[in-house]
Amino acid sequence: MTGSEVGVYVHIPFCERKCAYCAFYSKCSDASTQKAYTEALCRNIRAYKGRGLSCDTLYFGGGTPSVTDADNIGMILSAVMESFSLSDSAEITIEANPDSASCEKLRAYQEMGINRISFGVQSLDDKELKALGRLHDSEKAVTAVQNALKAGFENISCDIMIGTPKQTLTSLMRTADRLSALPISHLSAYLLSVEEGTPFYKMGVTVNEEVQADMYLRLVERLNDRGFLQYEVSNFARDGRASRHNVRYWQGREYLGFGASAHSYFEDIRFCCDTDTEGYISSDKQPRTVLEAHPDKLEEYIMLGLRLSEGIALDRLSELGADAEKLGRIKKLAEELAKHGLCTISGEIIALTAEGFLTSNEIIAQFELC
Repeated sequence: MTGSEVGVYVHIPFCERKCAYCAFYSKCSDASTQKAYTEALCRNIRAYKGRGLSCDTLYFGGGTPSVTDADNIGMILSAVMESFSLSDSAEITIEANPDSASCEKLRAYQEMGINRISFGVQSLDDKELKALGRLHDSEKAVTAVQNALKAGFENISCDIMIGTPKQTLTSLMRTADRLSALPISHLSAYLLSVEEGTPFYKMGVTVNEEVQADMYLRLVERLNDRGFLQYEVSNFARDGRASRHNVRYWQGREYLGFGASAHSYFEDIRFCCDTDTEGYISSDKQPRTVLEAHPDKLEEYIMLGLRLSEGIALDRLSELGADAEKLGRIKKLAEELAKHGLCTISGEIIALTAEGFLTSNEIIAQFELC
């Protein structure tokens, strides 16, 4: 297979300290382990050299990519550029935490060609940050954004969380107001979910879903008023700065993931790598576990498309194999949901509202059963 365009995701599983709420694969490590992991990443990326693949989005996620030395990021980026035809307009993103994104690293990222940065801010309330186990305070988060701008970044994103310990609607709105006043173009807002195995789970932390839902809806309204338009369940952008890499996932387009726990969708197969950093380093070839071969395109279009504010199109459903009877059931369900304010119907387009996004998993399951 040649001439295909893919997104590339690189997982950096290292953190300075594991946050109490985090269920993602990450771990603490030393410099030698990080260097060995970088070399393994580069080896596996170069395995795709000569296949004629182009790349228009590259995303360094984690973990905390900014924990590792900037030279390691540079080595990985060079391996991607050697192995894929990286377009001049490629979106290249790195996730960073305010406590580890030094001015020197920010300048190095810019100089090597990274043009988008996403900060794990979570809150601008110091009591909330302490309860979450974050290493930065609100002042350091604001300074990190300002330093990124000084380093030359024009595309800056920040993550915040909804429904965390110590958080109130007032403090959430204050965080939203302060962040939206900064020179950023994107915000991701995630509902706290207490996952089994996390410190929060062991501590017995619970979430008041009713309060959390109200916070979410109020936040959507506040961000919209400040020019951050919702384009996905948890994501908001202004000036058309949606995350091109993440939109690729929701549009069902191909991507290759490299690193321990990374997922891929390539050549019509969904597969992943084990959550084992040491095993990844010692393997000559990236371990691969097939999750699904030739996934149902119609089902995936519904599942992924309804996460986006643009929704799904009835004519596209028809193209993917939905017969007249199935389309009729989908229309009927949409009409019923619209009566309750959970979705909108505009011509051939069905899209969830903010209220619908709150129960999107259940709603999507209903559409898939039509």
